[in-house]
Amino acid sequence: MSKEAVIANTIDYLAAHHTQQPDLDFLAKRAGYESTHFQKIFSEHVGISPKRLVQYMNARHARELLSEGRPTLEAAYETGLSGNGRLHDLFISCEAMTPGDITRRGAGLKVVYGFHPTQLGEVLIAKTGRGICYLGFLMDEKRAEPVRKMKRWWPEAKFEEDDSGIRSEGEIIAGLWRGEGKGKLKLDVYGTNFQIQVWQALLKIPMGETVTYQNIAAQIGRPKSSRAVGNAVGANPVSLLIPCHRVIRATGIIDNYGWGSPRKKLLLALESNI
Repeated sequence: MSKEAVIANTIDYLAAHHTQQPDLDFLAKRAGYESTHFQKIFSEHVGISPKRLVQYMNARHARELLSEGRPTLEAAYETGLSGNGRLHDLFISCEAMTPGDITRRGAGLKVVYGFHPTQLGEVLIAKTGRGICYLGFLMDEKRAEPVRKMKRWWPEAKFEEDDSGIRSEGEIIAGLWRGEGKGKLKLDVYGTNFQIQVWQALLKIPMGETVTYQNIAAQIGRPKSSRAVGNAVGANPVSLLIPCHRVIRATGIIDNYGWGSPRKKLLLALESNI
């Protein structure tokens, strides 16, 4: 198993078992490494030690970000567009679906999908001829759930599993979180006009920041639509690339994430240290 696959496997394990407080010796033995060497390669790939990562996940780090007065979305618009790790410039524009598009949902479409290891865990990447159409994470260390969700999103499509077919996209995605610009990504993502507004707002949140559903609602000119914003955030089919994990409740509670609150905590902890 490559170092990248070992790190991805460990990240997925932590997302499923962080409340058990696994220590360095256990994680190293599980990965087949001596403890000191494992800590070194983990920190090099992830940017944070295993112990610190678990501490952040269990400390509800997003609450700390809010309590420190981190930027709301309006400030993020001003500070994030030129910051490191920005994803916004990598994407083609999202488009609003017509009623017919919504009904067909993939009819006559071929979707190639596969899994790729990253320092954020193993990701499922699915693409059409126009770009990435779905991205998800393992749940409880199992691949079946992201595959099921993908097929529910595109119920009429024809699917082909091929890890090699999504490798270039996987390497670009992994490189983004190492500060590398290996290439550009394209998305093949469709939503209603309201969903597109929300997703465009999500793309402007800088890495390492969190905002609330109310912030998003106010930014798109719908201040009384926090619940609808939450539904649109949850309907995002390319988690991570359109960073819905950066939206949290005003109380700092981390939940309402399609890939589980532990994964959301993990992503926020990692991003705040990049």
